[in-house]
Amino acid sequence: MLRIDAAEIVVARLPLRFRFETSFGVQTEKLIPLLILHGDGLQGVSEGAMEPAPMFREETVSGALSLLREVFLPRVLGRTFANPEALEAALGTFRGNRMARAMVEMAAWDLWARRLDVPLGTLLGGTKTGVEVGVSLGIQADEAATVETVRRHVEQGYRRIKLKIKPGWDVQPVRAVREAFPDIRLTVDANSAYTLADASRLRALDDYALTYIEQPLAWDDLVDHAELSRRIRTPLCLDESVATAADARKGLALGAAQVVNIKVARVGGHAEARRVHDVAASFGAPVWCGGMLESGVGRAHNIHLSTLPNFRLPGDTSSASRYWDRDLIREPLEAVDGVMPVPAGAGTGVTLDREYLAEVTETHEELRP
Repeated sequence: MLRIDAAEIVVARLPLRFRFETSFGVQTEKLIPLLILHGDGLQGVSEGAMEPAPMFREETVSGALSLLREVFLPRVLGRTFANPEALEAALGTFRGNRMARAMVEMAAWDLWARRLDVPLGTLLGGTKTGVEVGVSLGIQADEAATVETVRRHVEQGYRRIKLKIKPGWDVQPVRAVREAFPDIRLTVDANSAYTLADASRLRALDDYALTYIEQPLAWDDLVDHAELSRRIRTPLCLDESVATAADARKGLALGAAQVVNIKVARVGGHAEARRVHDVAASFGAPVWCGGMLESGVGRAHNIHLSTLPNFRLPGDTSSASRYWDRDLIREPLEAVDGVMPVPAGAGTGVTLDREYLAEVTETHEELRP
């Protein structure tokens, strides 16, 4: 049984090692909310993927913390559950706010796996001991800088290069990179920056042998993505538009995508992520694990999820040292020749660096029944 006795909510702020620009804007640091669940003398930890402002999806850090304190945690603290999936009965009646709910569910999975003394990936049904990883590169100053940045990461062995694009910065960098690297696996991510009126611009990317174009149109759209897919040759990948397994089924059935990016926090936790994985597999569509500039806590969850069999494309779980001078966990998460080893041990296999966490913590609170 899974007993949840108490919880800690921690909000930390970490500086990024580089300037990361997307169609949303520029990031130089990351506000990281953590949830730590206590039970049977053990701890399960998760990381929130929401941002301070509702850019990626509608959720925000402040809103999520309020819901955790006032709505979600009061329904699980002091209770015993058969397993993490049983939390759905306690939290599943609430609409939306899947990232906030995921924090509770993911921490419960970590706690449960530690109690059973097995790796999280094993509980989820995964079998891999290492997962292929790619890298997500922000918008650079010019084409030359883009090519040089790609070169560094190709030399480091990453199995996929993803370029962030936006209107006015799309065909040019892709052409430059493809000319310099004719054989690499190359993708682009628009983060919903385009509309169907830009179809001819996106069609121009067909000439550069992209594995897929990720989320070019609106975050809540399936219909226009299906229309765009009929107008271009390059496969489409849905990210923001898939919040549930039902969304994945509808998107794939409509032809809105041929690939699905699974972000465990975006879909509400590991149980729903596994359902999205299974739906995509039933359509013959590969999935891969997306990233949200996570610390080692969220990165470890992503790595374990990626051990499931239909994660057939390299994900965003690149080396933590790309992002942070010092991580919030003690174990290094470093890819070797484009493969990230799955952390060994029970649960996520990583432990909080409490000393460093205290240095970068902005708020800390404890909750009990």
